[in-house]
Amino acid sequence: MDTNYTVLARKYRSQDFQSLIGQDVLVKTLTTAIKTGRIAHAYIFTGIRGTGKTSTARILAKALNCMSSDGPTATPCGKCENCRAIAAGQHIDVLEIDAASHTGVDNMREILDAAQYRPTNGRYKVYIIDEVHMLSTSAFNALLKTLEEPPAHVIFILATTEIRKVPVTILSRCQRFDLVRVPVETLKKHFAWIAEQEKVELSDAANELLARAADGSVRDGLSLLDQAIAQTGGHVDESAVMDMLKRADRGVVVDFMQTILSGNVATAIAKADEIYTNGADLSMLLTDMMEWTHWATRMHPVLRAGDGNNIPYTADQRARINEINKHVSLNTLSRIWQVMVASVPEMAAATNQKQCFDMLIIRLMHIADMPALTDMLKSDNKPTTQPAPQPVPQKENIKTASDLADLLKDSREIMLYSYFTKNIEVSEISGHKISYYDRGNDQDFQKKFVLWLNSKTSENWELNKIEESHQDKTVNEQIKTDVESDPMVADAMSLFEGAEIVGVSKQ
Repeated sequence: MDTNYTVLARKYRSQDFQSLIGQDVLVKTLTTAIKTGRIAHAYIFTGIRGTGKTSTARILAKALNCMSSDGPTATPCGKCENCRAIAAGQHIDVLEIDAASHTGVDNMREILDAAQYRPTNGRYKVYIIDEVHMLSTSAFNALLKTLEEPPAHVIFILATTEIRKVPVTILSRCQRFDLVRVPVETLKKHFAWIAEQEKVELSDAANELLARAADGSVRDGLSLLDQAIAQTGGHVDESAVMDMLKRADRGVVVDFMQTILSGNVATAIAKADEIYTNGADLSMLLTDMMEWTHWATRMHPVLRAGDGNNIPYTADQRARINEINKHVSLNTLSRIWQVMVASVPEMAAATNQKQCFDMLIIRLMHIADMPALTDMLKSDNKPTTQPAPQPVPQKENIKTASDLADLLKDSREIMLYSYFTKNIEVSEISGHKISYYDRGNDQDFQKKFVLWLNSKTSENWELNKIEESHQDKTVNEQIKTDVESDPMVADAMSLFEGAEIVGVSKQ
């Protein structure tokens, strides 16, 4: 048994700029800077995990200290004593520091004190601080001055996945490089090359699944490939990868979404049962359904957005999606997307994912059946064959805030009704004069409200806005108080410990 096995992510780690995949802009900028002698004293690399931040830092350290040339070189040899020691993480002048375990100001002072001494074996002392955002505020403050004016022989390279947590004072002293997600096609070529080196059979469909599951991270993708090789013994096909990822075949997802959009609840639940029984991870299935909805929306004839070559479906599957789109509106796709997004945290928190997923399917099918909002508005506003007679303003008997709320609701003044019932404390109504306190302090409310009230009642009203609350209840608060005092409601509340009324809808 080989006891010295090295995982693929380490074995095929980039050792020079030429082998750093998916970061062309970064490579071009750094190599040009080295060739022209414009080497900064501090760099910060940011990006998601597995895109090459630490690898780039090591390559840059090699470029600065390689012994194959008289000065820094953009093509380190990888064979000299310095290059080999840096690659192994054992070079005395290249210190890799994990900020998560060196968060304190004392740790930073030790580093900065040592930085004053000249390098022992290399041209530069290079400090690589990984996950730099984990440093404490005092540690960042200790780093500031040295980072701005370090000794000529010192280079700082900071790396982080959380660039927003790094103080602006630190960022302003560094050259910043954003490492991008590696494209799927680039990952596929890389994985295929590694499979060839490892003498592993990797099908194109399996490679596609691995590259997409990696989500732009080279390390994540290589870890998945390593796992797939170990699981299959070196014959990695689509079914093995789907089983490993607990994903349903994309053809199954297309079938499932077609069933959901058809409106047959019983068939949809039966299909969900079948997929679940076959071992699919329901959270992953939801992710696949969201992917389908995203691409179906982009492929919809109303949009036709983006390059169709990136669509992760076969020609037959794309044809089926196009056929589905002939009978599905863009509004429907948008609504089911919103329901799916809202269901992600629900699925994560659910103690029984299958029950949660079944209820999601039922919600999706009812959402799909709903007419578009524009159609409902058109239906509500459809003109009759003969113009309706104009209503004659009637005298309104307004004595309480509740009377005003009812009048607003009957008039379908939804925005005014919502604001009035939630924010307005009516202190007094006397004749055609209303005194009130506005919790929301909306400067336009009084103008809008008095215009509506005058028009509705054919009377001239005077609104007096008071500056201090008299602790009167809003309409919503009064309704809630009335409900809580109802004996039936009180009996119902007593059945559940800690129960409370969080809202009341007035019908």
